[in-house]
Amino acid sequence: MDNKLNSAIKFLVIILCVTTFVWTANAQKKKPATTKKTTTTAPATTTLNTAEIKAGADKVSIQIKNVSKFVYLLGGIARTIEDLDKEAKTRKISQTAIDANNKNKQAVIQGIQNIRAGLVALEIEFRTKPALRNYQFQISGISDLAANAEDQAANGQITESGKTLLLVIEKLSDTLVALP
Repeated sequence: MDNKLNSAIKFLVIILCVTTFVWTANAQKKKPATTKKTTTTAPATTTLNTAEIKAGADKVSIQIKNVSKFVYLLGGIARTIEDLDKEAKTRKISQTAIDANNKNKQAVIQGIQNIRAGLVALEIEFRTKPALRNYQFQISGISDLAANAEDQAANGQITESGKTLLLVIEKLSDTLVALP
């Protein structure tokens, strides 16, 4: 019985050695060489495209900052303007307060118009520059959203206009993420 056990162990050791050598031999085989296809592009074009994309990303970043700051400031005064509008309808406030509130509303509307002008210019740049056209889809519609925000502010829906401007920030952020 011991002889059979020893024979079985020897056989097992031999099998393990042979399979180890087979695996080692397979691992040492040379893999077929893969040929890399190299494409040559004009370095000036690539540099120009990279520079245009970098400039586009910088402009998107600036607009994100501008709209974010405006929405932050708007949040502090939107409720006050809307509350004064409600009080003005019930004639519980003075004409001076109503005039000041209308002046604040006009300042908000003018601020949204200024933001919209920057967004329109950005959309035009993405439409006209070849390197940025691939990213036009992400940015398209931001000036329309700003126009909606302007209309909402003109109708006294200041808080809603701020929410619409947050959608602009989302689209700008998505565009920035899409840019290389």
